[in-house]
Amino acid sequence: MGRLCETDGLTEDQSEILKAVRTFVNEKILPVATELEHADEYPQEIVDGLKELGIFGLTIPEEYDGLGESLLTYALCVEEIARGWMSVSGVINTHFIVAYMLMRHGTEEQKRKYLPRMATGEVRGAFSMSEPGLGSDVSAIKTKATRLGEGPEAGYSITGQKMWLTNGGTSNLVAVLVKTDEGAESVYRNMTTFLVEKEPGFGETAPGLTIPGKIDKMGYKGVDTTEAVFDGLEISGGQILGGEPGKGFYQMMDGVEVGRVNVAARACGIANRAFELAVAYAQQRETFGKPIVEHQAILFRIAEMATKVETAHAMMVRAARKKDSGERNDVEAGMAKMLASEYCNEVVQDSFRIHGGYGYSKEYEIERLYREAAFMLIGEGTSDIQKMIIGRSLLKDYQLG
Repeated sequence: MGRLCETDGLTEDQSEILKAVRTFVNEKILPVATELEHADEYPQEIVDGLKELGIFGLTIPEEYDGLGESLLTYALCVEEIARGWMSVSGVINTHFIVAYMLMRHGTEEQKRKYLPRMATGEVRGAFSMSEPGLGSDVSAIKTKATRLGEGPEAGYSITGQKMWLTNGGTSNLVAVLVKTDEGAESVYRNMTTFLVEKEPGFGETAPGLTIPGKIDKMGYKGVDTTEAVFDGLEISGGQILGGEPGKGFYQMMDGVEVGRVNVAARACGIANRAFELAVAYAQQRETFGKPIVEHQAILFRIAEMATKVETAHAMMVRAARKKDSGERNDVEAGMAKMLASEYCNEVVQDSFRIHGGYGYSKEYEIERLYREAAFMLIGEGTSDIQKMIIGRSLLKDYQLG
């Protein structure tokens, strides 16, 4: 174990959890990750192992049968898992976001209904905000929930198309952001989050809800990424997150903030693994009569890679601790996500160059990391979106007059 990505001030419990996850990654994920990834095969045995470790309930409070750990603990576990295979961290990320949104915004009835079963992995969460023509413009969503009748007991009918659902097939609970007509002047107050139950799998998974199948992707394989087509799905008002319509946008943005810490952690894990592979290969490969690590150009590159890995890790830890303290971390999460994803790509590219022609071969792990790193640039908002969020917040803080 090297000196990179160490975290100061951890409790004994946190250290023990991380040690267990690191052992699991080294023994159960790294040996099979590349083979499963190339086959685009869902890592069921790995997921079952994560259930046994308690990862699905890591942040769920003990009163709901979880481990009650912090966002920091979760982020550090994600970093370790992504070091093994980034797709596996994707299996638990949307589940974690939905659990977080329930903890923060759900009614007591909703918490008791879902959280204990989410802690065991019996209920698996997915998070649905994006749409085919949407990108980062959340205000432009078209999927709509129409009220069926009057009064607080009236249900809704949901129609529209959603895109980029991670775990869209394997999940059985989807937090879906839709438009509702609440009569508010702001488009953001006319959005509502519904908790939609469905069967795992593809095809019609609930009356009025079809999951067409997996989207074929360049990387991020193994985990299922899908569309969701709603055609008059009827749902009760009791399935509105928090029980009150019109708050969906703010609930989702709260979830996205922790999601950005998650993506930063994933990027840190990929970068750390790319560094490990590069520094090992550079000591084994010889040119001009000596290991390539003894060439100054390679040595300098390794020094720069390590510095980027450390910097990204520190930013990610700070963003997680800020959220754990109860403060908003939109700026810190945005900074961590932007920096970690950009540095991840740079570190992976440097590792790829150190590997030379072998890096282009599917036999070498760096080929997989190269494709995985690209997703970090767009997951949970591009760097340009992060810059807008960071810049707008800083202008408020530093406004003249």
